[in-house]
Amino acid sequence: MGTRYFDHMATNPMRPEVLEAMMPFFKESYGNPMSLYKLGQSARQAIEEARLKVADLVNARPQEVIFTASGAEANNFAIRGLANAYVKKGRHIVVSRMDHHSVLNPARVLEKKGFAVTYLPVDPAGMVDPGVLEKAMTDETSLVSIIHASPEVGTIEPIAELAGIAKRKGALFHTDAVASAGYLPIDVDALGVDALSLSAHEFYGPKGAGALYLRSGTRIMPLIYGGIQENGRRAGTENVPAIVGMGAAAGLTRLELAQRAEKLSELRDRLIGGALAKIKNIHLTGHPALRLPGHASFCVEFIEGESMLLMLQAKGIYAASGSACSSKALKASPVLLAMGMSAELAHGSIVFSLGMDNTVEDIDYALGEFPAVVGRLREISPYAGGWGAPKEADSCIPKN
Repeated sequence: MGTRYFDHMATNPMRPEVLEAMMPFFKESYGNPMSLYKLGQSARQAIEEARLKVADLVNARPQEVIFTASGAEANNFAIRGLANAYVKKGRHIVVSRMDHHSVLNPARVLEKKGFAVTYLPVDPAGMVDPGVLEKAMTDETSLVSIIHASPEVGTIEPIAELAGIAKRKGALFHTDAVASAGYLPIDVDALGVDALSLSAHEFYGPKGAGALYLRSGTRIMPLIYGGIQENGRRAGTENVPAIVGMGAAAGLTRLELAQRAEKLSELRDRLIGGALAKIKNIHLTGHPALRLPGHASFCVEFIEGESMLLMLQAKGIYAASGSACSSKALKASPVLLAMGMSAELAHGSIVFSLGMDNTVEDIDYALGEFPAVVGRLREISPYAGGWGAPKEADSCIPKN
């Protein structure tokens, strides 16, 4: 039977070329990059070469890239580090309800410490309205953070327009690009952002490596003290193999980005079209057009996402859900609820995120098994008689 992996938003297999680039730094070139002798300086040179490749991926300068251990750390670093560095500007920050927990939770921590936080609502497609952001801004607003693209529903936010509003109001702008890097072209100048978060394993690099782009001249307070690494902004001996791997993955991504986007868009559209045609009472979540190339997400009426995942796994299909499987608790996805969806429908969420290893045959196999799984679960569902038609907003598709 084999397996079909449709959970590339969770992680990706590391490219063989990336592993090959990393191997020498586990063994022969194991020196500490802070050491002045040759063994250390060869590691230092490898880090700086990786920094250049990551910078090139987002059209930044190498000195604007700070390596971290993950995208979550980069997000925490941006929210807490920037808010505390610019506290004299004001103690008000703005985030969106589409943002990842690694943005929302630091915002809540700051809220407990006296900051005012505005959590922007979104429309049924998961889009932030620029007009709503403009109204939320005050003279005290020092930082705005809005995700570039949602890993849960695939919606791509109008970051350039949103960042322009923040800049006109004198506030910094950060975006979490963990889900979009490797799938969308990213140009920090075109987006107009002051900070941007990345994670290596989302574009076929190793786990344990991330980065924060920080525009030159922007101040930030460190999260980790005790050393002068990363120009004094992040203490700790660098994870040289992981950083080298991130650089190698970034280099490959930059060369292959257009090809990846074209292939994944075609597979995505085939999966979305087939699922909507074959399954009744199913709703596409996220924006129907402005979405990540390899992202297909749905809510299925009358059944739960976890049940679908377990039955699909038995058929060799690995997917994800936005509800309990990610939270480890029986509660609906905050993202889907923020989009105006009922809790009942949100519990039936399922996400297929595609990668370069997926094929047309994989999609057709999923389109054969997914409807059968839904049919079987509805046969035994206590809600088989229905719990009422979903609200108009539940489709998560704009009327126009």
